[in-house]
Amino acid sequence: MEFSIKSGAPEKQRSACVVVGVFESRKLSAAAESIDRVANGYLAEVVRRGDMEGKLGATLLLHNVPNVLGDRILLVGLGREREFRDKEYRDACKAAVRTLNETGAMEAVLFLTELPVRRRGLAWKIAQAVLVAAETPYQFNRLKSKQEEVRRPLRRLTLTVTRRSELAEAETTAHQAQAVAEGVRVAKDLGNLPPNICTPAYLAEQARSIASTHGMNCDVLEAEDMQTLGMGALLAVARGSAEPPKLIVLTYRGADAAAQPVVLVGKGITFDTGGISLKPATEMDEMKFDMCGAASVLGTLLAAAQMKLPLNVVGIIPSTENMPGGRATKPGDVVTTLSGQSVEILNTDAEGRLVLCDALTYCERLKPAVVIDIATLTGACVVALGHVAAGLFANDDTLAREVLAAGDAAYDRAWHMPLWDDYQEQLRSNFADMANVGGRPAGSITAACFLSRFAKNFRWAHLDIAGVAWKSGREKGATGRPVPLLAQFLLERAGAASRSSGA
Repeated sequence: MEFSIKSGAPEKQRSACVVVGVFESRKLSAAAESIDRVANGYLAEVVRRGDMEGKLGATLLLHNVPNVLGDRILLVGLGREREFRDKEYRDACKAAVRTLNETGAMEAVLFLTELPVRRRGLAWKIAQAVLVAAETPYQFNRLKSKQEEVRRPLRRLTLTVTRRSELAEAETTAHQAQAVAEGVRVAKDLGNLPPNICTPAYLAEQARSIASTHGMNCDVLEAEDMQTLGMGALLAVARGSAEPPKLIVLTYRGADAAAQPVVLVGKGITFDTGGISLKPATEMDEMKFDMCGAASVLGTLLAAAQMKLPLNVVGIIPSTENMPGGRATKPGDVVTTLSGQSVEILNTDAEGRLVLCDALTYCERLKPAVVIDIATLTGACVVALGHVAAGLFANDDTLAREVLAAGDAAYDRAWHMPLWDDYQEQLRSNFADMANVGGRPAGSITAACFLSRFAKNFRWAHLDIAGVAWKSGREKGATGRPVPLLAQFLLERAGAASRSSGA
């Protein structure tokens, strides 16, 4: 979808459709009132009759509205004005785009971006409108023999600003949001692919393709390389699979070579059976989403390149399947990690932390400014936070605040969880330096505590995205989260770097 920015009166827009809002109960937005004045009260009469109550997400398409240049006027319900906040704004934009795709209007002008949203400025409204508009029509149907297509889908959406002086800021924001939306799409596509297609080798191919297209470097370490380095934990997870593991290192250089990079580490388990600690069969198919951390890293690197951020960013993806078999790692096995620490594997279904711990140790050679790992790590995090917020753990409070702020700004939120030393005792092992699980209590916290033992030499944050990386049921599919959070984090750091350099 193409996006553009303009300023002007809604009644003067030569467009296939002009989108304006109506609050409960039957109160026209400022843009709707502007149309109503030249239309001699046409819209007011429509809402007076009760055809549009203004309930959030309701839509009403009007044709032949008097004295306006647009072919159609789309009224979108906004809900109660005093309750119109982030979620309501996004829901209204989603309802508008969904209806526009059904009208046959291939282009439209959206005046919802002029609505006041509490605590949010113009840039936020433009960015969210772009992200919602790009996401709403998304379908993953490339593997179906017959693909349902919208007859005349929305192809161009114009977002409006109140003053011409706001055009430059809005255009910059829209360009950035389009890059983020493309990163989200890539992450969703990768997550939605079946595990017989999206293997570790496939992820490596996609990383190489992104690198080639966007001027990045991509190195892929094979099992032999990992063996030479001493990545015993990652290789232990890979033992039961016929698919060879890969450690993918994707590097974007947007700053001076001496500048310390931001390193993003994404868990890339392309299918997780649980290994010998086999998962129940119910919904095991959803374990193809266990590589959504890896997908989010690839999507974020793509967005960073398209935005040309003045940063150095490295994506590291430890990727393998976790399968049962004669060679598979057994509960009770002890392995030695790249760090030299030994781990007693009490549960082979706690494999994500094993591949991540070696990847985190690998990060040390990059001398990172910060490291953020992203992983569908624990069901315990879903129990704690549901499907709304990712779990955030960090060994640095300043970094935690940066990540939280980025999530709030991107409407891709996280919640700061404790990482107290008191929990470390649960990882005690009689036979190794640590166990890979700490029992049922505080499962997401002890998983983060495990990872923290491999992140002591740099500033580090961990995002447990098990509850937000995909949806189940009728809407089953990857969400692309937390690409918006990570991209916003990089944008904020790029802005800070530019300010410190006086640019």
